Amino acid sequence: MARLDPLDRRDLKELEPLLQLFEASMGFLPNSVLTMAHRPDVLTAFAGLAGAVLGPGDIDAGLKRMISEVASKAAGCQYCVAHTSHGAHAAGVPQAKLDDIWVFETSPHFTEAERAALGVAMKAAQVPNLVEDADFEALKAHYSNKQIAEILSVISLFGFLNRWNDSLATPLEDEPLAFAEATNPGGSWSPGKHRAGND
Repeated sequence: MARLDPLDRRDLKELEPLLQLFEASMGFLPNSVLTMAHRPDVLTAFAGLAGAVLGPGDIDAGLKRMISEVASKAAGCQYCVAHTSHGAHAAGVPQAKLDDIWVFETSPHFTEAERAALGVAMKAAQVPNLVEDADFEALKAHYSNKQIAEILSVISLFGFLNRWNDSLATPLEDEPLAFAEATNPGGSWSPGKHRAGND
């Protein structure tokens, strides 16, 4: 059961243009957005940051979604894992990669460059942070400083989302829930407290 109920869209007329942007980007309106709408100023600021981080950049959209999925899984947020695996699929990431996302270090489906980025995502999302100098050396072998900043921006954005949604037990929407239940992202996925109506 949600610990903070998402607001009703019908009561958010002043935020409707922003809600439409989220809906167009994701294909549905996330409950995380509707809970953040309790603080319209925070939602507006978050929308700007999310657009800058997840919008067009120097890192492929599919890799950004895989980075966010690994970071979310490492942080333990099942809501965000469902969203990011659904988003990775929508961005064209092959199902073989999605199936092996949690064994990226040994799976033949990932490049060394992807392994470097996903390795930092996995380590940075944990508490305490496990990133070491060697992890950044691996990143620098494949990415420019600008690209590394973009990778860390994705990880950091999902640090906020992981804590927001896992703390609030945000209920999953039908689309990412159905996708995650059908594909079991990263293995051993369960909606747990994020299933709507779950006590």
